[in-house]
Amino acid sequence: MVLRKTCALAGAVALAFVGSPLSAQAETLTVSWWGFNGEKLDEFIVQPFQEQCSCELVFETGNNADRLNKIKIRGGKGVDVIYLTDSFSQQGIEEGLFQPIDRSKVPNIDGLHEMAQAPQGEYGPAYTIGRVGIVYDSAKVEPPISQWSDLWREDLASSVSLPGITTTAGPMVVMIAGDKAGTDAFEDANPAFGELEAIRGNILKNYNTGSEMINLFSTGEITVSLAQDFALGRLQDAVPTIVWADLDDGDIATLNTLNIPTGAENVELAHEFINFVLDPERQKVLAENGVDAPVHAAVELSPEAAAQWTYGEEMLGSLKRVDYERMNTAKVDWINRWNELFGG
Repeated sequence: MVLRKTCALAGAVALAFVGSPLSAQAETLTVSWWGFNGEKLDEFIVQPFQEQCSCELVFETGNNADRLNKIKIRGGKGVDVIYLTDSFSQQGIEEGLFQPIDRSKVPNIDGLHEMAQAPQGEYGPAYTIGRVGIVYDSAKVEPPISQWSDLWREDLASSVSLPGITTTAGPMVVMIAGDKAGTDAFEDANPAFGELEAIRGNILKNYNTGSEMINLFSTGEITVSLAQDFALGRLQDAVPTIVWADLDDGDIATLNTLNIPTGAENVELAHEFINFVLDPERQKVLAENGVDAPVHAAVELSPEAAAQWTYGEEMLGSLKRVDYERMNTAKVDWINRWNELFGG
């Protein structure tokens, strides 16, 4: 049997993975992921893993919310491994959609940086770590941005874009506003939303996709935004004077996790796949080819390769963590209040 061609649409990107010939008895592993970097993922993960396992990989692609919802509708079935950001994997854990990872079958977990080994208890590890911070056009913003509260500076009137409240980074804005007010937004959101009311004059527009944010910088409509670090390269390609702010009060960690749903049909192969993705040599190849930041402590990158990533003990140790159990509880109220303030 020849591995069938599996096509899926992720955003505006169509992905096709075509494998090598496999036997008629080949096992099938179904993977749910975003589908970005399709050609590179095919080269550095799909093809080599199929050679290792003599199995067939098929895919379900889409954004976090849609893919998690599909598993929920199917009662935890239909997928063997799912890639999610930590906010959505926490939601899946709370809804009983994932099974604990048997760490004896994923020995590479032991070599990961501590933050990545068990970010949500007995469930899946993180396979990459990113960060949310502030980006700004250094040719237009002076003095440099050095702390989160600089978003409220008077000289930034009508020149800032915030991520929408339903994006990965959106709820973090409420946390940041609570910090500025000197309170915990999870305990009392009123002071945080008071600060968000105060920042409205600086906000030109809230964005919902990375491409939208990049376009706002490209047209000169904004000079400052919150961003995830995976977008930095594309931002700098569009506007070379954009820089990542060195914040005294630290960036916020974002972890991408790998989990096995409760109804997975091929649990043994799912563990093998997770261990493969966490292999230090595989992690290094992915990082050097612009796919993901490595989380295995044994990976050593050149300064040039490391420059685009959240990489190394010092940087990881400086990141703030988000309590997603509390955030998921608070988020419904935050979304309603945000939409009242900024519009839905």
